[in-house]
Amino acid sequence: MTNVEMVDLAYGVAPSGFRLPSATHLGRVRLQVADLARSIAYYETVIGLRVLRRDAQHASLAPHDDDAVIVELHEKPGVNAVPRRGRIGLYHFAILLPDRAALGRFVRHLSELGAYAGMSDHLVSEAVYLTDPDGLGIEVYADRPRSAWRHEDRQLAMTTAPLDVQNLLAAAGDAPWTGAPASTRIGHVHLYVRDIDAAAAFYHTALGFDKVVWSYPGALFLSAGGYHHHLGTNTWAAGAPTASDDDARLLEWEIVVPDAAAVDAAAASLENAGYSVDREGEGDNATAAVRDPWGTRVRLVAPARG
Repeated sequence: MTNVEMVDLAYGVAPSGFRLPSATHLGRVRLQVADLARSIAYYETVIGLRVLRRDAQHASLAPHDDDAVIVELHEKPGVNAVPRRGRIGLYHFAILLPDRAALGRFVRHLSELGAYAGMSDHLVSEAVYLTDPDGLGIEVYADRPRSAWRHEDRQLAMTTAPLDVQNLLAAAGDAPWTGAPASTRIGHVHLYVRDIDAAAAFYHTALGFDKVVWSYPGALFLSAGGYHHHLGTNTWAAGAPTASDDDARLLEWEIVVPDAAAVDAAAASLENAGYSVDREGEGDNATAAVRDPWGTRVRLVAPARG
């Protein structure tokens, strides 16, 4: 696999070596929670996911009319909730709805429940922010068409502005919210890190994401294939402790690449940069897992596993 096969972007900075393929997207997130039943109730009632599989300590959640697992819950009784200042690790994971009308229906659903949510317009997307019962951050959002995205000096234009809630509700029409619709996916993950340069060395230089926004205060946004971001990193909680085994936290997030060859190429790039990679499986079932400089685990998978 070579950089010649990748999309030539009008914005962003490609890594000098291995570059993730343009078809790269995210798979599931795995969360450690204190009380499985409590978390299932929240993700079903508030977020609108459904339980696809469950045992005593684990549950796999998917959208309605869709068997693609996007959230896995792993119970560890007694883990600490996330404090307001956060912990190094997860800032939020972001659930991407298929269209703006679905986001409008979701906002109306939250209003009917009386659930508090933050709301923002990021130019490239419109977003709603919540926290689950363990304090883990969640974004639920819908993208604007790529034709509406703007860029300047090779950076994508992103900001945090007030959301036009009434306009969004109007887009929902009269249809009720009936849960997360088919094609709902994890759109991106956003992490607290201690150092942006170290984050760039790992996620850009070694793992192969493009930089797309790097002038946002204290943050760096990265993606593959010209997306606005598959990954956000920020230092807004740089003085906070790192999430541990005793905390509610992000256990792992998945990057889905086109095939096993791409898994191998990404793993080799990470190893060449000095990172320890756990390789598992063979052929289309091959995966490669690695921890970033702050211990957050990311797994590369091919579509058969993703």
